[in-house]
Amino acid sequence: MAIGARDYIDKLLVKKYADEKVDNHDAMDSMVDPKKMLEAMNDVAMIQRNMFQLSQRLCSTCYAINARSARYKKGING
Repeated sequence: MAIGARDYIDKLLVKKYADEKVDNHDAMDSMVDPKKMLEAMNDVAMIQRNMFQLSQRLCSTCYAINARSARYKKGING
């Protein structure tokens, strides 16, 4: 899926609205401090990364335990 103007009408609309200012963020007071928001996002990302690493370790540990405790039987042909 391409991004951008595909036909003549889209190109005209892009040209018309290229310099329009939709939201004036400088004039608005934010209810959330941007630094605190970025810190919270960083904390969530770090927690998710740590949980993924723990999950990977647990998976490899369970695999090793199952491999050690496996009992193999001789088949009919062997």
